[in-house]
Amino acid sequence: MVGLMQKMKMNMSRVLILTGAPGVGKTTLLTKIVDALKAKGVSVGGMVSHEVRKDNVRVGFEILDLTSGKHGWLAHVNGDGPQVGKYHVNLGDLDRIGTAAITQALEKCRVIAIDEIGPMELYSQKFKQAAAQALESKKLVLVVVHGKAKDPLVTQVKRRVDAEIFNVTFSNREKLLEQLISKALNTI
Repeated sequence: MVGLMQKMKMNMSRVLILTGAPGVGKTTLLTKIVDALKAKGVSVGGMVSHEVRKDNVRVGFEILDLTSGKHGWLAHVNGDGPQVGKYHVNLGDLDRIGTAAITQALEKCRVIAIDEIGPMELYSQKFKQAAAQALESKKLVLVVVHGKAKDPLVTQVKRRVDAEIFNVTFSNREKLLEQLISKALNTI
């Protein structure tokens, strides 16, 4: 019976969660999935964040709207927002670009990508509301969840009956790419 329930859950997964250690390639994997879906004519919106380095030293994280191409700072070593480690979260850009990208994707796209639900993003109530709305929608959601983030939203995401969690590692990320593209195409 448990095997049948697990199989049913896997067949109805609408929220695909990527998690794993820092630097393992979760964002890269998500970006490759998004690119593959777009190449198949699927409308994908939402946001991703990438680290930014200067002179080989990470200085912050850029946020990118997948539909409009707008970008700004999620966090930077120089700033005055809430602090996570050595970075200061730019709540203005997070809401103006990241939250807006999720909201737009809810209205106009078949797939919503969210990178990531983590300590920096969780400082924004608007981001949390937009992410929760995406999760409650009927659309496919591809989401990166920070492994150590503690928040009711993270708990809710991981406990969803329509979610499936994929732990990304260096050794499985290429295999996961094909698996997740196939699962996404079969879901939409």
